[in-house]
Amino acid sequence: MMVSERGAGDGDDSVRSDGGGDGLRSDGGDDGVKTGGPRRGPASGSAPASPEGGAWYAVRGGECLFAVAGLPLALLCAGYAIAVLYAGVLLSLTVLGLPFVVAALRGARALGAPHRRLVERLLGERVEAPAPLPRPTGPLARGRAVLTDPVGWRTLLYLVLRLPLGLLGFAAAVGLPAGCGWLIGFPLWVRLLEAGPGPRPFGWADAVSVPLGLLLLAAVPAAIRALSAANRRLAALLLGPAPAQQRVRRLEAARAVLLAENTDRLHRLERDLHDGTQARLVALAITLSLADDALTATGGPDLERTRGLVERARGQTDTTIAELRLLTRGIRPVALDGGLAQALPSLAATSPVPLTLHLDLRDRPDPAVERAVYFCAAELLTNVARHSGARTAALTAATAGGRVRLTVRDDGRGGASADAGTGLAGLAERLAAVDGTLTVTSPAGGPTVVTADLPLRV
Repeated sequence: MMVSERGAGDGDDSVRSDGGGDGLRSDGGDDGVKTGGPRRGPASGSAPASPEGGAWYAVRGGECLFAVAGLPLALLCAGYAIAVLYAGVLLSLTVLGLPFVVAALRGARALGAPHRRLVERLLGERVEAPAPLPRPTGPLARGRAVLTDPVGWRTLLYLVLRLPLGLLGFAAAVGLPAGCGWLIGFPLWVRLLEAGPGPRPFGWADAVSVPLGLLLLAAVPAAIRALSAANRRLAALLLGPAPAQQRVRRLEAARAVLLAENTDRLHRLERDLHDGTQARLVALAITLSLADDALTATGGPDLERTRGLVERARGQTDTTIAELRLLTRGIRPVALDGGLAQALPSLAATSPVPLTLHLDLRDRPDPAVERAVYFCAAELLTNVARHSGARTAALTAATAGGRVRLTVRDDGRGGASADAGTGLAGLAERLAAVDGTLTVTSPAGGPTVVTADLPLRV
């Protein structure tokens, strides 16, 4: 179904949602995301692609040090990896084969830690440490745990692959500049070293050597940065947790956040019911008791007083019902009974910013995913209305390939960030609870594009 709808509201009201079972809410509190204002730098653990200023000739000191000092370590560790692999193959036909391989893999796993620290300190790339090795009872079970541990094998592969990268890095940081110096000074060196009777004539080699040396010297920074990027990528790929372990960790962290938020929301609901709704019901019971006393008075029923008490009870009942509706509205919006195809247009109609809506929802997601998408849209539209300064916005929701994608775009000031400590970071954590991801593109000056991508089935 394709829907294109445009609506605008008046006043300062913004799209609002008071929370839900999936832990997503927009209440204008601390989770509000300012899409204007200063933009934060890269998140912790991300390395800058180039040094400050981004000049083509600039190289970070850590990259040069890693290229020079990393070669001896690369030689030693690659020698260890190749030696243990060779010895493991030779001993595989003997009873010493498996114990030797187990010890070699434990040693390789231990060598991963200093490499992670070296990459973090010199290249600025933080590589998350893998989970500790399981320690089952019994030597056979422990040996099997080591042999089936992917971390040890991936670290061995890293130690082998670090050797060619280390050689290339040393050549780029030391050999290439030295060669460039020799080429640039070639017309002088050749005349100083020549033992001929007369002066050497200026030839084509003298004319070519200087510009060639300068050209290669200009390529040194780019070569060092490219090799540093390759080392970052290799370390992140092989020294960190396996992809399955990373996914499990993300889901565990997201579910822990979701559990904490749901517990806090339950406590708030209990407090609101106790301090608000319960007090109103007690007041209603007292009013009805007074009305009963007025009807059974010894001097006859006081109809005027009874009528006033009944009117008061009716007002208290209406107020209590309205309060209960407000409390239960965030648990599961009634609009979601008809799916996102009905809920999102209702949500978009309340936006004070003129909004274009595009829907292509051929498949209906699971209820938990529907709630996540609905409350994500509510929070993003709230942020557009309150903080972006946008004149127009667009919301697109579509399902394809077993996934549902929600995109909110506005033409506001930009500068939104999903770094830690911002509302978008919290929203990303809540989406991760249903295995979803959040992508933010918001250059200074706009436009801001936020995309939530979730599976249809949890």
